[in-house]
Amino acid sequence: MKESERKSLIIFPILVLIGALVALAGSQNGGLVAGLPVFALLVGLAFVIQWLVFIPAYIFQTEKFFDITGGITYVTLTLAAVILSPNMDTRSILLAALVIIWALRLGSFLFMRIQKAGKDDRFDEIKPLFFRFLNVWTIQGLWVTFTAATALVAITTSVRKEMDGFAIVGFLVWVIGFAIEVVADSQKSRFNANPENKGKFIQTGLWSRSRHPNYFGEIILWLGVAIIALPVLQGWQWVAMISPIFVTFLLTRVSGIPLLEKKSDSKWGGQADYESYKKRTPVLIPKF
Repeated sequence: MKESERKSLIIFPILVLIGALVALAGSQNGGLVAGLPVFALLVGLAFVIQWLVFIPAYIFQTEKFFDITGGITYVTLTLAAVILSPNMDTRSILLAALVIIWALRLGSFLFMRIQKAGKDDRFDEIKPLFFRFLNVWTIQGLWVTFTAATALVAITTSVRKEMDGFAIVGFLVWVIGFAIEVVADSQKSRFNANPENKGKFIQTGLWSRSRHPNYFGEIILWLGVAIIALPVLQGWQWVAMISPIFVTFLLTRVSGIPLLEKKSDSKWGGQADYESYKKRTPVLIPKF
């Protein structure tokens, strides 16, 4: 067994343990079904879905269904939370609707993108290695858990409160973030679809205001979800507030901006127009 495989074998139970701890904390004051915490069941389901899809993905050595599986997991968990949670209220229904709308939009967008590209080269070295590939899917289960934690905890909690200013403000923040993400993705898709732009980088529309406006929108919309959920969180449920923090950390420090900036620098670094674009355009927060 290769060294990378041995490390992956050690990492696997750690990833599952982290998920279990989040499930335990988020289940406090939560609804029960057959004596089991609903939130904990949802976290378990997030991992099970990834592992089931991993089997054919590994056998056929494909990553084409990775992103769409993430989107399906969000929708499945949210619908299950609604079905299994007692005394659903307007806040819970609003949160469920916002998560499902976002997941369907982003999941379909990413799926269509990889269908056009044919492959995702990030997986080339990982796919042949069983445990490394398995860990990628397991991490996606953890990603879904962390990202949707605030919404799922608020939906499954036994604490209910009437709609208030938090819900209204949070909804407006979500709308702004969602709109920015959708517009940014649409602008980039149209830019890349134009043969005249082959080999060029986008610096128009929202992309003239931020080098990663879609990520900015993503962070803002999850902040909106957290604001809506805020009034019903109690005790250890506050662990669920990791959601917007996790999204921000992931996109700005791990797999989002750092990777894309490195890739862009390798393609256009040293070109006068690209260097000028980097100097005048903020990396994340738009300049208006």
